[in-house]
Amino acid sequence: MTLSLTRCPAPAKLNLFLHVNGRRPDGYHILQSVFQLIDRCDYLDAEVTNDGHIRRTNDIPGVPEDSDLIIRAARLLQQHTGCELGALLTLHKSLPMGGGLGGGSSDAATTLMALNHLWNTGLNQQQLMQLGLQLGADVPFFLFGQNAFAEGIGEELQPVETPECWYVVVEPGVHVPTPAIFGAPQLTRDTKPVKITDFPADEFVKWKNDLQSVACLLYPEVDRAIQWLSQFGSAKMTGSGACVFCAVSDEPEADKIIEKHEGQWKLWKAKSLNIHPMMKKLQTRD
Repeated sequence: MTLSLTRCPAPAKLNLFLHVNGRRPDGYHILQSVFQLIDRCDYLDAEVTNDGHIRRTNDIPGVPEDSDLIIRAARLLQQHTGCELGALLTLHKSLPMGGGLGGGSSDAATTLMALNHLWNTGLNQQQLMQLGLQLGADVPFFLFGQNAFAEGIGEELQPVETPECWYVVVEPGVHVPTPAIFGAPQLTRDTKPVKITDFPADEFVKWKNDLQSVACLLYPEVDRAIQWLSQFGSAKMTGSGACVFCAVSDEPEADKIIEKHEGQWKLWKAKSLNIHPMMKKLQTRD
């Protein structure tokens, strides 16, 4: 059995649109969205140990080890399967926290995929998705492994084709806590449901994010980023914020936009993905 995996990718996602259709009695919001994988990633190193302990080997500012989603994911898999092995986990972060890119959820999903393989615990994809839902509503998407039309609280997923393109992403430099956005009284919660067939692939980026107006109100820097990026195309916020993105046709166009920025924001480019890179990584290993 392979005893370690290095540079396991945990890709970011963009919400090509995000509608809030209602609210359940338990307080969770009923959503519709299209999740788009991109090639900007965190990376996980995982090494099997025989002592049953699960430890993170590096410090991540603002994230205590016991509350880190990679540690919680590993412990959940261990408890669920009765595995007696342990793991040393190293997380190399590049995705911002509170950015709406799904970084923590993606890290958790990659941890589940990597350790399910390394520990030989034998869970199938559907079982991993059910387990991942205990860690957060976005985790099943990353385990689903492909771009998806999402409903429910984000866990009801159907595969969807999305346009192949590049994205320019702006990090406005603010941390937007998800509860602050979903709990805001100004949030629209009654957008009419749509069907997956309503969305020709070339129109995905034209649909709205219901959370955006609230985030712009509470965090003006998000609004400023949207206004600046809107010079170059249809700019919108992803998730509950704070990152803002715009689709472009190719990499040189993305480079030109980034070169025009002279402020303090962090800008970067990413290519659309069709399949989660961990799928191929695990399929090609012995």
